[in-house]
Order: sequence, then C-alpha cells, then structure tokens
Amino acid sequence: MPESNSAEGSDRSEEQVSGAKVIAQALKTQDVEYMFGVVGIPVTEIALAAQELGIKYIGMRNEQAACYAASAVGYLTGRPLIVIGGSSERNQEAMGAFQEFPQVEACRLYTKFSARPSTIELIPFIIEKAVRSSIYGRPGACYIDIPADFVTLQANVTSIKYKECCMPPPVSMAETSAVCAAASVLRDAKQPLLIIGKGAAYSHAEDSIRKLVEQCSLPFLPTPMGKGVVPDNHPNCVGAARSRALQSADVIVLFGARLNWILHFGLPPRYQADVKFIQIDICAEELGNNVRPSVILLGDINAVSKQLLEQFDKTPWQCPPDGQWWKTLREKMKSNEAISKELASQKSLPMNYYTVFYHVQEQLPQDSFIVSEGANTMDIGRTMLQNCLPRHRLDAGSFGTMGVGLGFAIAAALVAKDRSPGQRVICVEGDSAFGFSGMEVETICRYNLPIILLVVNNNGIYQGFDADTWEKMLHFQEAATTVPPMCLLPNSHYEQVMTTFGGKGYFVRTPEELQHSLRQALQDTSKPCLLNIMIEPQSTRKAQDFHWLTRSNM
Repeated sequence: MPESNSAEGSDRSEEQVSGAKVIAQALKTQDVEYMFGVVGIPVTEIALAAQELGIKYIGMRNEQAACYAASAVGYLTGRPLIVIGGSSERNQEAMGAFQEFPQVEACRLYTKFSARPSTIELIPFIIEKAVRSSIYGRPGACYIDIPADFVTLQANVTSIKYKECCMPPPVSMAETSAVCAAASVLRDAKQPLLIIGKGAAYSHAEDSIRKLVEQCSLPFLPTPMGKGVVPDNHPNCVGAARSRALQSADVIVLFGARLNWILHFGLPPRYQADVKFIQIDICAEELGNNVRPSVILLGDINAVSKQLLEQFDKTPWQCPPDGQWWKTLREKMKSNEAISKELASQKSLPMNYYTVFYHVQEQLPQDSFIVSEGANTMDIGRTMLQNCLPRHRLDAGSFGTMGVGLGFAIAAALVAKDRSPGQRVICVEGDSAFGFSGMEVETICRYNLPIILLVVNNNGIYQGFDADTWEKMLHFQEAATTVPPMCLLPNSHYEQVMTTFGGKGYFVRTPEELQHSLRQALQDTSKPCLLNIMIEPQSTRKAQDFHWLTRSNM
C-alpha cells in the first residue's frame, strides 16, 4: 500500500494543467456564474474550460454587447464586471505582434484594478484581487490581461494555489454625530425631498428607505435606475411633479444619487440657491461634488438608512401629510398627469409616444424587468412605465450610452431565469437605438430567451419623415445631400429581424394592434417576440419647464 500511495503522489506531481483551465477554475472559485464574449483562437479554450465547470457562457455577436450584458449581471447580482482580454504572446513584445497594444495601461484609467499575471501560478491571485476590488467600496469594473501563450501553456497542477473566494464587501456606517445632524436638518425642513439613486438599489436599501418614506411621510423622486426601490405607484412618489419638487425643496436627501447632469448638478435654476443637501454615499470622493452639502454621511446606503430610521424611531417626526408642501406637489402631479393622459388618449394615427406607453403600461406585469434606451423613447417611457420592484430597471444611465439595450435585456433574462422564474423582460427601444445592437436578436433566439422587444419606430433619431415625404426628397437629389442627418428609412420592418431567427414578430400601427400583439407576446413564454410599433415621425415630448442638457438651433 505505501508503494501504491507513493506512485499516486508521483503521478499527481507530474499532472499538468493549462492556463485556460486555471483561469476557469479561479473564476469558479470566486463564484463567477456567467461569462459573455466573442471568442477566437486561443481564448475559445477559456470559454470551453468555464463551461466544463458549470459557468454559463453566452456567446454574443459584438464585444461591446457582451460587456454591456456582463455589467448588467454585475448590477443585478452584486458581482461587478471583470473583463478578461487576450494579448500578444510574451516573446513577441515590442516586435509588432498581432494586436500588440498596452492594454493594461490603457485600461488602468477606466478600471479599479488592471493587471497582467507574470506567471500561470499567479492567475488565481490576480483573479481574486480583481473580483474583490470590483465589489469593495464603490463597485466598478476590473481588467485582467492574459498573454496568448498563457492560454495553452501547461503548468504543474501542484504549483497552482487557488485563492479562497473573497469575503463579502464590508458594510460601513456613518458617524453617529453626522446621522444626528442629518436627522436634525430634516426635522427643520418645510419642504423636504428624498432622491433615491442607483446606489440605493445596489445596496438593497429598499426596506429601510420605504420605511423612512412612510414613517416620516416624505415625498421621493427616483433617478432612472433608482426606480422601484420604493414602487413608482407608491402615493409618496412625486415623479409626475419632478421639476417642481426639485425647484422648491428646501432640504434634499440623496440616497446614492450623484449630483451630475441627470440631477442638473444641484444648481439653480433647477434648485433653490439655498437648498440644503444631505448626501449619503459609499464613495468619499463623491461627497461635495458641485454643491457643498449641509451634512455628509459616508457609508453603505442600506446601513446609513437604518441609522437614520433609528433617529426617527427615538424621536418621531413627520412632514405634515396635509400641509402646503404636499398640497403643492399633488396639484402639480395632477396637472402633469392630466396633460399626459390627454396626449395618450389621442385617436389620430400614427400613434404618439404617450398613446403607445399608456397601452403598454396597462398590460405590463408589475414584476417585469424594464430595459430601455433611446432618446424620447427612453425619456418618455421612464415617466410612464412603472417599476414596482428594485433592480428591475436598466437603461442607458449616466453616460446615455446607446447600444446597451439588448445586452442588458439578455442579462436580465438570464438572471430572471435562474433567480425569479416567470418574471418577464420588456426591452423598449427607439428605432435608432435598436440599430446599435440589433444583431443580438440572434443571440436572444439562440438561447431562447423569452424577451419582449418593443421598437418604437418614428423613422429617425429624435424625429423622422413619413414615406411620402421621403420619396419627394429623393425625387430632387440623392439621399446623401438631401436626407436630414437624423432620418432613417421609413417603415423599416424590424420585426422581420426577429422572425428571421425563429422568434415572433409583429408590425403594429394602431392601439388595437398594439393591445392584441402585446397580449399575445406576454402569453407566449416559449420564444422571444419583437413588436415594431409605428408612431408619428414628428412625435415628441410634451412641453418642458426647462431645456434639456444640450440645446439645438434646429
């Protein structure tokens, strides 16, 4: 027996393992569940090794879409984006190797951690550090550079030491004195407002924030991806009076929301010059950006929300539910909702945005994931399509990045399938936005993800032209010198992209067709669907109190 054991030990010491398998096992050890990519030689071997270990690999049609999908999974599951990029072989550095580029240095500007392991043995260490860095503090992407020769290179299996899965992120709390100061400022407010940001959704602060809203009778506004932390249909949501609420509030509490362009930088005329901000954020560098806060609370949004609640449990306080502040907000909400309702009830054809979203909202399951991108499509849809659950809204975000929609929808569908079966994914696209990643429809069909795509088609970017006007334009000169830059081909049949790959498509022109096709799509969970919804090419938003971020002379 001893001789046999010795032989077994000797055999083990001579066993070899490839770099691809080391990468896959290191990712598996760090609880990575999903991998997205577009593979080529030699990184195909990494994807195959990952699948052997049970990691789900989703092959995308475009690397950007793969990254969008992975980032959305990170937001939904709390395991942010790790980018693994192949690079030229080590012995060809500085020789003009295929795709030779200083990738680690380039990515360092945009990631929390960027590194290239110097040996196969160091791969597990680098991967653990990347995963840990991505989820500790403010979450963010990390990059790992893998030389091409590492993928196939063999190492002795006993020389590889896998790092234990990193611990969950530590939960930090605000200073007690700062929490007391924040509660005091809020109690003195005559016109308080809560702004619930994406950071609140990511930290799973929904229970504590909702309790604070209800216990103190506070009005709240969600940012785009803060929607659903407290349901949009909650009576304290004042989204329909957003401009009035921002402009009139005297104390604003920011729950993981940045005072960037989405919140108009916290500056007049969108806010009072003397408004007091209570800023809650996990990132110290974010505190005080653009406006000096009255109180700063550094810590995990959920933990700090609970600290605030404790103050109001000890000494109860409420914003008077029947006071002038609530009266002002309710009147403005009623006025704005009446305008939207009037636009939605218009019977003229083609339909406008408000008519489309009114009928979509009527049938939308309350537990749906809503993904959205576009210009007016996203902006108007955000106000009319309600989210009732946290982390169920994905859109173009702070950068307004077009092309994210289908990747986000694929991510949401995969997470829903594994964690909340039965929840539908509704992806609302402008026709221009759909063009950025439209070929991912094939990915959706290949993995048979029952996503419902709604393409709101106005024949253009912001606005387009109808077929008759298009023909008249082309009659005089060629398209390149005549057709306005924002125009797209009229009446494009985007639904045929879906049917080409085996999904179901609908060409929709009337409210009745929209109701019927959406009902059928919601009932059919066996395959993806695309509704190509034609609207008035010149349809636009209702009149706004303020200009948008950018202006045009058109």
